[in-house]
Amino acid sequence: MNDRIHSTARYRALDAAHHLHPFSDMAELNRAGSRVIVKAEGVYLWDSDGERIIDGMAGLWCVNVGYGRRELVDAACTQMQALPYYNTFFRTTHPPVIELSGMLAQLAPAGFNRFLYSNSGSEANDTALRAVHRYWALQGKPNKRYVIARHNGYHGSTIAGATLGGMTYMHEQMPSMMEHVAHIDQPYWFGEGGEMDAEAFGLARARRLEAKIIELGAENVAAFIGEPFQGAGGVIFPPSTYWPEIERICRKHDVLLIADEVIGAFGRTGEWFAHRHFGFAPDVITMAKGLTSGYVPMGAVGLSDRIADAIVDGGEFNHGFTYSGHPVAAAVAVANLTLLRDEGIVARVKDDAGPYFQQRLRDALSDHPLVGEIHGAGLVAGIQLAEDPVNRKRFANGSEIGTLCRNFSFDGNLVMRASGDRMLLSPPLVVTHDEIDEIVARANAAIDATAKALHIL
Repeated sequence: MNDRIHSTARYRALDAAHHLHPFSDMAELNRAGSRVIVKAEGVYLWDSDGERIIDGMAGLWCVNVGYGRRELVDAACTQMQALPYYNTFFRTTHPPVIELSGMLAQLAPAGFNRFLYSNSGSEANDTALRAVHRYWALQGKPNKRYVIARHNGYHGSTIAGATLGGMTYMHEQMPSMMEHVAHIDQPYWFGEGGEMDAEAFGLARARRLEAKIIELGAENVAAFIGEPFQGAGGVIFPPSTYWPEIERICRKHDVLLIADEVIGAFGRTGEWFAHRHFGFAPDVITMAKGLTSGYVPMGAVGLSDRIADAIVDGGEFNHGFTYSGHPVAAAVAVANLTLLRDEGIVARVKDDAGPYFQQRLRDALSDHPLVGEIHGAGLVAGIQLAEDPVNRKRFANGSEIGTLCRNFSFDGNLVMRASGDRMLLSPPLVVTHDEIDEIVARANAAIDATAKALHIL
């Protein structure tokens, strides 16, 4: 035990001295000390003090096949020995990226047969913008430059991705933003629906897109981008009327539809791609995270044939990265997608684990005095904390309440994320019923502890 304490103290001191964490108040974090994760297996993590933690967030929404899958490790090792790196510039390619592209064409919706590669979801969204603007230029419509996104959407941390994302706290620290981006309101019924019923609200929020297109001029609008469900924004699932109306408006005004599937793709909702759950057809799909289950970094952009054919026939497309289609990442992605397919993991999320997870959450929390709603599908859920759940009244200091609940959760060895006043769960897709029961019990305990701290229980 003393060795563990010494090791943890050493790691924390080095971390505080030299490592700047993403999205963190470093002074506060350094005072508290980082939790040092040293090992993982299945759905569990172990820290440097020997504590076992159940990962209710699959890392950052990404470890779909769970930790410790030897198949992915072996794929990386074998590829590193054969061809650890080569680029896909200069009229060259390699077998892993060829195989991955063919596999994605089989898994993606009909009409998606070509793919561009990046290192992350942020870069995938940047790449999608480049492809969309190139497409319209080739159509003789270079004025179609505006991309419309949503407030409280998240599309990455690059300048372009963060500009697309409608999160004010990011914009406040980013004075340099990309031009030709506009935002419309999000389809967040619990927080913004007022007296409207959910379905009417979904239509009203979708029609904000048409109003914005008309305001900007359809001849100036290139695309609309949205996550099928808003991930970092709080696992916000729009009403069922929303996405079909968004698609209708895009088709009416000849505006491309980009589905940001960085979180949703590869089984999270029980479908290979989350847009299928919501019943719409995009022109561009961005993806990352579950593509390799987070074992190595990789992102991708799927282009519909309409766009890809134009780019292929349009001369040189001046875009790419040193590591686009990296052979090791591609080999791991192939191994990962093979597991998801051949072990029936995605099908199990839809037919077994997902329904069980959603029902267990509702059985445990629907009547909780602190819970206003539970939204989700498959193995992703958002739990709304509220001062008055019946009347959809949120706490004035909702972010503080969410942080309090998250801290109780972490103290109880469950990774559950807070997004303002919504608690988020997104476990590995291989989670068992017993492990789901453990996640739900620990989430319930954290919410109970929060209610007691607020003198509600």
